Amino acid sequence: MTGPLTCTVVGGGAWGTAIADRLVRNGHAVTLWAREDDVVHAVNTRHENPRFLPDIPLAPGLTASSDIVAALHGARLVVYAAPSHVLRAVVASCAGAIAEGAVLSVATKGIERDTLALMTDVVAQEAPSHAVVAVSGPSFAAEVATGQPTAVVAASASRDAAATVQRAMSAAAFRVYTSDDVTGVELGGALKNVMAVATGILDGLGMGYNPRAALMTRGLAEMTRLGVALGARPETFAGLAGLGDLVLTCTGALSRNRAVGVAIGQGQTLADFLAGKDSVAEGVLNAHSAKALADRAGVEMPIIDATYRILFEGQAPREAVAELMARELRAERD
Repeated sequence: MTGPLTCTVVGGGAWGTAIADRLVRNGHAVTLWAREDDVVHAVNTRHENPRFLPDIPLAPGLTASSDIVAALHGARLVVYAAPSHVLRAVVASCAGAIAEGAVLSVATKGIERDTLALMTDVVAQEAPSHAVVAVSGPSFAAEVATGQPTAVVAASASRDAAATVQRAMSAAAFRVYTSDDVTGVELGGALKNVMAVATGILDGLGMGYNPRAALMTRGLAEMTRLGVALGARPETFAGLAGLGDLVLTCTGALSRNRAVGVAIGQGQTLADFLAGKDSVAEGVLNAHSAKALADRAGVEMPIIDATYRILFEGQAPREAVAELMARELRAERD
């Protein structure tokens, strides 16, 4: 597909809104679907999304709707940005309204908890006969929406579909690369969120740069190990969807996943931190599924395991750090 497209972005959170805004500014006709009536009203009347993307003006041409079937009418490119735990239900609810030949892009990062499916697999299962493209990389929504230079990856088994997403989203300050390693790109985007929670825990404990660097480096080794076991290419994890997103999410002040970890490290309970928050910290959701996926694949992931124990089994963070440091000595490379 070339030229301006009719597009639908499914999910009115920060990331979905930023993508929709980018597509409008690129000359496409875009409808943003959101569950929240206040989001729809604010986008349509004030050209802003104060609930999820406050103080950032949106393109006046962006329209929003709470009717997902109407929002999908005629769309040649559909971008899913709903949270991972509701993505399947959202896609299933409107699969029959997707136009024949539409390209489906998945900007959600995660691993489905019960099935351990990647997000592109979830979409492909619920909306078959469409090319599916994963979009991932280091991309805080607020920075994308304010025009900060950003680079991401569009990955698909279909070269044409990946190129369609690349052309549709690319702009002077938003560079899109393509890849055919869907598994690697998706796992990088999902697993780095858990590593960001772990890094935040260290920061909350008051630890310094040495432990942060060690955790991020060994975390990347774990991510790569699981990815290769599941058929991904190791070099993908050295790219934007792996190392790039890991660095951003583990160190950036805008990272919700890191913020969860900081709160836990400072002694807050997970329930107290999450209470009353609109935004989802995918790293918490994916700590469950990442551990289960590693266990199923027989892949050792000690940082993922430690993060799971802290979040869900009540292990003291300092005790978990001590256990990681006391593991049997080994070579750096397997």
